[in-house]
Amino acid sequence: MDQFTNHFDVITGDSNRSGRTTARGLMNHVIDVLIKLGILKEDLDYHLIRASMVIIFLFFGYQKWFEYEAQVLIPYISNGPLIFWLHPLFGIRGATLFLGVSEWTFGTLLFLGFWNKKLGILGALGSSVTFICTVTIIPFMPEGWAASAGGFPAMTEHVAFLMKDIVLFSASVYLLRQDVMRVSSPAKQNREPSTVVLSH
Repeated sequence: MDQFTNHFDVITGDSNRSGRTTARGLMNHVIDVLIKLGILKEDLDYHLIRASMVIIFLFFGYQKWFEYEAQVLIPYISNGPLIFWLHPLFGIRGATLFLGVSEWTFGTLLFLGFWNKKLGILGALGSSVTFICTVTIIPFMPEGWAASAGGFPAMTEHVAFLMKDIVLFSASVYLLRQDVMRVSSPAKQNREPSTVVLSH
């Protein structure tokens, strides 16, 4: 069938080829518009991801100051292999406040990272640890997979809520890598011995 179609296109000059050309031209136009809008501007992705993470920590940290969020987080904290100890140590409300303070601290450090990359590194480290702690809850969340849909990989709302943290962890590692590179590059240049060129 494909051979016949190709043969037919060659003989008749069917519009299939011109359709592909039009699609290619349209795609090139879209790319040109994106370039003019600044999509290739240096560090756009870096600053956008940093700003997004600051906003996320601001809003998620704010929730932690209220009783309703303390109740919502009970199954998450109780089943987290890395954070289960928060309830016995601080109590239900105290554990949530601890998380809120941590989130605002990391968000503030990430915000300051716009100007001070060393503080940005601390914020990105804290952010990475935060999302490692939340992502590791997924396998331990009771009724995390919908039995009515055959179980895994059909998620319930509890697991679906945590899935976003995989992307947030990746964003944290990206910021961490970028800040370490920016801090270490000038340091490397300062450590390199200057070469003296002798002319005869």
